[in-house]
Amino acid sequence: MSDKKPYRDDQLKILLTQEQIEDKITELGKTISSDYAGKDLIMVGVLRGSAYFMVDLSRKMHIPFAIDFISISHYSEQADSAGVVRITKDLDLSITGKHVLIIEDIVDTGLSLGYLLRNLKTRNPADLKVCTLLNVEARRIVEVPVDYRGFDLPNIFVVGYGLDYNERYRNLQFIAEFSRP
Repeated sequence: MSDKKPYRDDQLKILLTQEQIEDKITELGKTISSDYAGKDLIMVGVLRGSAYFMVDLSRKMHIPFAIDFISISHYSEQADSAGVVRITKDLDLSITGKHVLIIEDIVDTGLSLGYLLRNLKTRNPADLKVCTLLNVEARRIVEVPVDYRGFDLPNIFVVGYGLDYNERYRNLQFIAEFSRP
């Protein structure tokens, strides 16, 4: 087994430690549990990045709920700026009449989340709210509601705790600013 790190130290600047993330998730779990007590809640994780956050958040909640996942992707490389997205994995559960909490790893431009909110509203949920670990207002192109947020970040590129660069670094237990090679 190699002691070699899976990344270069000069590429990462730790912004949020594992402890800071855990404390914030505990706080969010308490708030969400209180807000949804007695309601029929479905938490919808947006794959892939939200998986780490959603699992840890669910462990900090003290109410019954169901979970489901949805995945969206862009039609082309330029789609991020055009906002052209499609659903690649749809929900398995019906959300009609249910309280739905979308779980995101990061909300930046708002383009993908805006599309997702419009799509899910057509399915007639009782209500539809958003919880994100990271919020980057500086990149916002489309205004989207963020009802629960962990941390506000400036316009920087980050990895770790589910966020990736070319499908790598998701497994880091902290969040770091990443200097692309």
